[in-house]
Amino acid sequence: MAARGERGVGRVLDKLEASVNSGQYYEAHQMYRTLYFRYLSQKKYEDLLNLLYKGSSLLLQRDQQGSGADLAILLIDVLNKSETEPCSDWIEKLGKLFELMSASIPERESFLTNAVKWSMDNNKKGHPLLHKKIAEVYWNEKKYTAAHRHFLHSSDGSAYASMLVELHTTKGLKSEIDLFIAQPVLQILCLRNVQMANETFNKYTGLHPRINNNKGPPYLFPLLNFLWFLLRAVEQKQANQFKILRNWYAISIKRDPNYSVYLDNIGRIWFGIEIPPDNKNPSSVFGGILKSIIGDADSSDEEGDYVGRNGAAPDLD
Repeated sequence: MAARGERGVGRVLDKLEASVNSGQYYEAHQMYRTLYFRYLSQKKYEDLLNLLYKGSSLLLQRDQQGSGADLAILLIDVLNKSETEPCSDWIEKLGKLFELMSASIPERESFLTNAVKWSMDNNKKGHPLLHKKIAEVYWNEKKYTAAHRHFLHSSDGSAYASMLVELHTTKGLKSEIDLFIAQPVLQILCLRNVQMANETFNKYTGLHPRINNNKGPPYLFPLLNFLWFLLRAVEQKQANQFKILRNWYAISIKRDPNYSVYLDNIGRIWFGIEIPPDNKNPSSVFGGILKSIIGDADSSDEEGDYVGRNGAAPDLD
């Protein structure tokens, strides 16, 4: 019986694919939606997931963006209703569908928001692999701000650093080499991921053609030395060293007023150093900075937290 059912599904898929290939897009889309409701009522989740993924891929590849995105959103609905756990197989497929979607359609944002929510499970910000796949799509599209936001939650410091090197060498000033890695490292530490912070820093300093230093400090840029020592202090849980570093490199830290905000939170998270009451004012200029990084789940928007020269958010896309 199972084999017969699989053959039946196969015939339906072949028929639908033939409709798409012959240009009967509207009819095919309606057939997919009809089968969606039928299979859903019968709880044929596996068949339905495969049906929707195949249909969405076919329609998007033929630039039927609205119809293809509609099926992709239904796919996530079924992943939720079937209680399918986040796994590499479906995350890879969702990443592929996102890549096929045009950035110009509003459904892309809805798809991404729903995909991240489905992937959360034990990861409150969404599954790292999904964030990596999304970040890589944005990176390929040269939308560095959006890529930055997702790389932060990807746990892939190597890929993130490679993007940062590309970003600096194509859009930054020579004097900003250290700025382009400082904020990411501080933000990652605020996200409690010291391993990724180390990987990002080491890859960036080793890969950047104007640094090219695989042996570590001393670097020509004081801020790079500060980051290296900061990472060691975090790993070794040296609160006194952390305090000394903040004083020692105070001039470099003042290059961007955001750094003190991040460091206050790094002190609290890693060393149990409470933030002074004056720095907790939520109405301050930088009150929302950390909330945007640590707080609400990231969706996909083009609004980023990447801070460039003089603390101003540049137009990176």
